[in-house]
Amino acid sequence: MPRRGDAATEIVAHRLALTTVAATFVLILFGGLVTNTGSALAVPDWPTTFGYNMFLYPWSQMVGGIFYEHTHRLLGSVVGLLTIALAVALWREGGWLRWLGLIALGAVIVQGVLGGLRVVLLKETLAIVHGCLAQAFFALAVAVALLTSARHRTAVQGIDATTRTLTLAAAAVVYVQIVFGALITHAGWIALHLVGAAAVFAFVPIVTARLRRSADPIAAPAGVLLLALLAVQLLLGAGSFVSRFSAVWIPGGQVTMLALPVAHRLVGSLILGAVVVAAVRALAAGAGRAAPRLTAPAKPVLRLVRG
Repeated sequence: MPRRGDAATEIVAHRLALTTVAATFVLILFGGLVTNTGSALAVPDWPTTFGYNMFLYPWSQMVGGIFYEHTHRLLGSVVGLLTIALAVALWREGGWLRWLGLIALGAVIVQGVLGGLRVVLLKETLAIVHGCLAQAFFALAVAVALLTSARHRTAVQGIDATTRTLTLAAAAVVYVQIVFGALITHAGWIALHLVGAAAVFAFVPIVTARLRRSADPIAAPAGVLLLALLAVQLLLGAGSFVSRFSAVWIPGGQVTMLALPVAHRLVGSLILGAVVVAAVRALAAGAGRAAPRLTAPAKPVLRLVRG
């Protein structure tokens, strides 16, 4: 039988997960700045920075594109260290949380290597995969933060089988749209992104309506948040499209042209995080009981993780 982590260990794991979520969000912000300022190759070597140990590179020389790219690397290292600490805490928790910790650790290692190879090999495909994996890691960190929270162990309310299926499908649709977003950023494939946007704005609001009616203490607020974020995302998406693909004048010039796509990416991350929260609750509802701790070995826990 897996050992249950004590209350103190669980609190530590939860706080580490929340910190990892926050740090990853900032990392995604700087990833967007790197991409949209054209700074991806401002530092031509890896894992060194202009021959320096990455952590010893002089702050005085972090100017222009070097600032964005090198800061992105440093933040990636912070997220990596947080993930190691989180994996250790989840290992002490035991049960399925151990495996989620190991998956997170493996993902952050792969992500770091992909980022480095993007510089060394100069492959745009690696940049696309790097961006998509960053969002998947963010979603995993959000899921872990919820699963280690005390609130998640409250009973799931009002989420039936149809709502569960639709919520899981919504999470998949949102992530696919994020992949399409990476394709438009790095390859200019706008058609797929527009089709994905239509799917998201047609389908996800239906799911949010069901979540809000569920009265679940976590899924219902997530549905409200999702709806608000979708409204913001529609405006940001339209602004990003106009700024990049049309000759229409927009106020703010270059600053606005940089801020709109970066904000669009960040809100996309928040939408993914919110729908993942709802999906985790939906999976807990599928277990047919109050949301359990993943450290318990009972069969409903197995179904919660495997979906």
